[in-house]
Amino acid sequence: MLKIAPKTQLSVLLLLVLIALPASAQKTSSERAPSKKEITAAMQQVFAWQVANPVELNLKNNNVWARAAFYAGIMSAYRETKDQRYLDQALKWANERDWKLGERPRHADDQAAGQTFLELYFLEKDPRRIAATKSTLDAMIADPKPGREDWWWCDALFMSPPVLARLYTATGDQKYLNFLNTMWWDTTAFLFDPSENLYYRDKNYIGKLNANGKKIFWARGNGWVMGGTVRVLQHLPKKDPARQQYIELLQKMAAAVSKLQGTDGLWRPSLLDPLEAPVPETSSTGFFCYAITWGINQGYLDRKTYTPVVQKAWRGLLSAVHEDGKLGWVQPIGAAPASVTADMNQEYGSGALLLAGSELLKLK
Repeated sequence: MLKIAPKTQLSVLLLLVLIALPASAQKTSSERAPSKKEITAAMQQVFAWQVANPVELNLKNNNVWARAAFYAGIMSAYRETKDQRYLDQALKWANERDWKLGERPRHADDQAAGQTFLELYFLEKDPRRIAATKSTLDAMIADPKPGREDWWWCDALFMSPPVLARLYTATGDQKYLNFLNTMWWDTTAFLFDPSENLYYRDKNYIGKLNANGKKIFWARGNGWVMGGTVRVLQHLPKKDPARQQYIELLQKMAAAVSKLQGTDGLWRPSLLDPLEAPVPETSSTGFFCYAITWGINQGYLDRKTYTPVVQKAWRGLLSAVHEDGKLGWVQPIGAAPASVTADMNQEYGSGALLLAGSELLKLK
């Protein structure tokens, strides 16, 4: 029998262990950057399933925003991939709606579809595409109310502000930015907690503690804000005096939420108390991943610090995609942290994944 010296035996044993380990154990999935091919394939799979399985509840007028968030993701996916299927679907939806917003003219949720209409207008400058959006926002600007009254819930910062920013790009009219900045920072003064660098969902949660004695910061609500911040910055001129405030807000929130990410890459519905609803939630994860990746790509967030966060988040999102393309673990329409199951799906969750994937495709 061949005799092997003790030191050699140890070396051989270590080599055999390394060979036996799967690649994912030698280099964790959070450390390995997903390939562009993997990202585009996942985006297309989730998109195709969601289009084929629309959430019927979103046909209700009050749920226009839920579908609008999906189409925001679709347009982002089209811009980055130039896949005609995304553009065709966005045009189909806009035409079905006759390029109209929701029925409540002042309500931010009912204005969210304007993001997609405006981005389609940038591709073909047919005035009909933005006529209803422009007239609705013009009327609101002509009869202003404070941000904390018209945008009294933090979700509103995703729904309406990006429309106003895009209207500025479309028209060059400074009034849209003036209105946007005034409204945004009044809402922020009302709902933002500077000690946590997070937003309360609305006034009902300010000063309120949950059963475990923790402040209540809803994950998706803060995801809406971070996504809205990014989508405003995309169209806010470099010279705008408020631009640096938005950048600093993104930086503060990115630092805050990154510390609260689950080991699986997914956030829990209640940011400061994962035990309040001890399950993963993918819509918030998608929006956080999107906003932080955009910040990295623009040089506003440190690449070394935040790249592991978004790569882990993306892997977490993929773990929630069923074999047929259905994205699960999406908290239903609500206003506070709540329980979620692996089978729960909503269109805004898929929209958030598309937004995140679109930015990850640009990550170097």
